[in-house]
Amino acid sequence: MTKEQWAKDLAQNINPANIKLDESLQQYTMTKLGGKADVYVLPETEDEAAAVIRYAHTNNIPLLMLGNGSNMVVRDGGLRGIVVTFAHLDEIRINGDYVYAQSGALIKDVSKMAATASLTGFEFACGIPGSIGGAMAMNAGAYGGEIKDIIISSKVLTKEGEILILSKEELELGYRQSIIAKKGYYVLSSEFQLTQGIQEEIDVKIADLTYQRASKQPLEYPSAGSVFKRPPGHFAGKLIQDSGLQGKGVGGAEVSTKHAGFIVNKGNATATDYIATIQMVQRVVKEKFGIDLETEVKIVGDDL
Repeated sequence: MTKEQWAKDLAQNINPANIKLDESLQQYTMTKLGGKADVYVLPETEDEAAAVIRYAHTNNIPLLMLGNGSNMVVRDGGLRGIVVTFAHLDEIRINGDYVYAQSGALIKDVSKMAATASLTGFEFACGIPGSIGGAMAMNAGAYGGEIKDIIISSKVLTKEGEILILSKEELELGYRQSIIAKKGYYVLSSEFQLTQGIQEEIDVKIADLTYQRASKQPLEYPSAGSVFKRPPGHFAGKLIQDSGLQGKGVGGAEVSTKHAGFIVNKGNATATDYIATIQMVQRVVKEKFGIDLETEVKIVGDDL
């Protein structure tokens, strides 16, 4: 089948206005890099989301979930098959100490709403630039907090389009990992339990974390966020800094002079530049310290 046929078939269950052919992914990724998707789909309901998943599985079409594009590098040749985003599934509800959020809700928006309701426990996520779905898949964390500290359960779709409700234990959340990532599940929604806090203390904590992030991270440039996982007993940023790599890179990509754990797009980078810079960092750190840096970001798609 052709991509035109895929789009036509999907339009039987999804608003055609939310199905796009040969869509550039640069506008959807935090790096502002990447080629085109054959078919880009934005379901508006959980039923539509399930329909996309089932269609791709039934017809053996490659399928990629694109969250907020904050932890991913798309190669310059783009993505074959279907790219789906749950950005329109962004409902957030608060009931007492419980917070419900759909997959496409931004984690920082959920954190903000929880804080406004005087709930504490979600402050760590106030600056994380990702969606709830992506945060669940990688057990996102920052400043001493992690998703696993507050999660109750997640509703997910299997690759076959079956809906499962997974408890905290069943989610198998570890450092930047989960059963969601291992099994290739697609998150529909999640429920969290927080505790009542003191509004002034919550506000102070969020202000402090926001300042720390703005002062230490290169938010003025597009980037994929923290590129590498923390190696046991070390900090990736410190290893890169001690390797003298800040300010160095390939083409328009550069190891940030503000935070060595970030690689930034200085304005004219290609995905090829960005990936080559990642590989350069891995090579130099390995040569200097004998440590293998594993990427936290996902690299997907085809080369040109």
